[in-house]
Amino acid sequence: MVRRQVRWFAALCGCVMSWNAVAAPDFVGERASDDVRYAASWVLDGADNQGKPFVIVDKRNARVYVFDAAGRLAGASAALLGLAPGDGAIPDIARRAPSSLRPEERTTPAGRFESQPGHNDKGEDIVWVDYDASLALHRLRPAPPAERRAERLASASVDDKRISFGCIIVPVAFYEGIVSATLGRQHGVVYVLPEVRAANELFGDLRLGSR
Repeated sequence: MVRRQVRWFAALCGCVMSWNAVAAPDFVGERASDDVRYAASWVLDGADNQGKPFVIVDKRNARVYVFDAAGRLAGASAALLGLAPGDGAIPDIARRAPSSLRPEERTTPAGRFESQPGHNDKGEDIVWVDYDASLALHRLRPAPPAERRAERLASASVDDKRISFGCIIVPVAFYEGIVSATLGRQHGVVYVLPEVRAANELFGDLRLGSR
């Protein structure tokens, strides 16, 4: 009788532990900053991605991490980001043509964004991070030679990665092999980490519902 009770108690404890278990992000051996690891754990802890694939953009290190819905890393890559440092977008960005943006206005805003697959004005497939603000995640495209975008992507310098009007730009092979296979076919969530304030401040705001 005692042994039966012990086995029952052990089984019950096992169930309780499984109910309380929290999914942990799987970086598949990829190195990532503490902020990225914190963000991925935060997302899964509260199921904030709502069963969708998600992306974490580490602006401080100019890298992009793409996860499947379960929190397993599909791939990571260097990325080109907005020319100017900063975590906010200008108020009238939706009514401005990219060419009209002054250098100090070309930021990649931080925050949580509901992404959706779409196309640019040339018919190329892209992932809209914030359609109204014309903010997208897309493959490297032809640009004036003086900008040296391909060389910047390959550079070890984070400073070299600041060149875009605000969009998040990744190598063609990474976009077509990783991004397109995940967020290019369904809605997702993109978390752009801040570079001016701490990451936990952003996620604290999201927990309070100020998205």
